[in-house]
Amino acid sequence: MQDIRVATAQFEARDGDKERNLSVIAELTGRAAAEGAQLVCFHECSIPGYTWLETLDRDQLFDLAEPVPAGPSLERLTELSRQTGVCIGAGLIERDGDRIYNAWVVAGPHGILARHRKIHAFINPNLTCGDAYTVFRAFDWCFGILICYDNNLPENVRITAMMGAQVILMPHVTGCLPSPAPGRGTVAPEIWQNRRRDPVRCRMEFDGPKGRGWLMKWLPARAWENGVYAVYANVIGADGGTIKPGGSLILDPFGEVIAECRSLENEVITATLTPEAASLASGRSYIRARRPELYGKLVEPNPDLGPDKRPEVYWQKLRNLK
Repeated sequence: MQDIRVATAQFEARDGDKERNLSVIAELTGRAAAEGAQLVCFHECSIPGYTWLETLDRDQLFDLAEPVPAGPSLERLTELSRQTGVCIGAGLIERDGDRIYNAWVVAGPHGILARHRKIHAFINPNLTCGDAYTVFRAFDWCFGILICYDNNLPENVRITAMMGAQVILMPHVTGCLPSPAPGRGTVAPEIWQNRRRDPVRCRMEFDGPKGRGWLMKWLPARAWENGVYAVYANVIGADGGTIKPGGSLILDPFGEVIAECRSLENEVITATLTPEAASLASGRSYIRARRPELYGKLVEPNPDLGPDKRPEVYWQKLRNLK
């Protein structure tokens, strides 16, 4: 195995404007290529926009969706990959027969390398949840994909690592949401709009418990406990009536941040991933130390707690704030 250069990006997407969002993806991919990146990651639903999807009915969502791998947006990504030599991970709404998915694909110069359907889709009741984990090989490395809320469940990251993933690509749209947790909540739109005149106030909102502070409570643990690189991508700025903190970053298998977007604008950052770090990380030992004969409880339904309703509650609170 050789070292690889991987990039992750943040940008302010425009709701429903695929052409404009693809043009930004093209610009940032060009920047990543100039930094020697071999693969670049963009956030969840980076092509059509994300949070505004909650306002669409089934017909509108279906019209927005594209087939995989034959959709026009994916043809654009493949051509862009061919031009730049960079593999590109980006999110879209996929249609397959009469089903609609929140999907994320990796496009290479010769076509689509991988497609993951979000396992925990909840932004719109017309979306079908994916039912499989995703790993693929590129550059002699094994990559996994988990979308946003998929990563909040430790089991999903552990299983993806057990399937061989050394790098997990983690596209998100998250942060600055209503929450009962201390210090969390939304960011006022005027703080984002005034970011160039008062960047300190905006950065304090984004770095505190509403954004980075919350993320750093759990995301490094996913990398550390599984001994994987984690490539996190997030949207920044206005997204479907919400404000998102960006902060796309790359974590090494020890849970340390090795590259991070820190501007309040569109940005791409790149890091070198080494096979030595992946082989030395404690998380690989934890996987080998497992006692699966004790874990039957993990696959039992939990009648006491019932299904997880927190995402639905959060989005309802957010709608009430608008």
